[in-house]
Amino acid sequence: MAEQHPIQGLMYTAMQSIRDMIDVNTIVGDPVESPDGTIIIPISKVGLGFGVGGSDYASDKAKASDSGQNLFGGGAGGGVSITPVAFMVVGKGQIRLMPVNPENNIYDRILDMVPVAIDKIAELKDSFMAKKEAKNDSISNPAEFSAE
Repeated sequence: MAEQHPIQGLMYTAMQSIRDMIDVNTIVGDPVESPDGTIIIPISKVGLGFGVGGSDYASDKAKASDSGQNLFGGGAGGGVSITPVAFMVVGKGQIRLMPVNPENNIYDRILDMVPVAIDKIAELKDSFMAKKEAKNDSISNPAEFSAE
């Protein structure tokens, strides 16, 4: 079996640490149920930066004896940024996405209003059509008067 280079161990340890830090619950959090049955799910944005480097250099003994033993120097570093973005609210037959910073999300607010506007337009159309049918019925079936 070939001997493992020190950079492999360094990278493996760093990647394991990152994997332990970040999982799917970091982005889409665990749901929380409120007393009225509404479920709230936090949603976050995760940014990750990572770097690994290393160098082999010959020791004084390795130069003199040609034993092939080199010294290794290396390091790893990383950073994680977790920013809350929104909360998904599920309850009362609706699902809503509520942004944490609503004033910067004008497009999201407009998209949230579209289903409500469509419902209102459908109600107005149905009301208009019902009035029109009632008017047509009264014109086509006038009350008959008998003259005596």
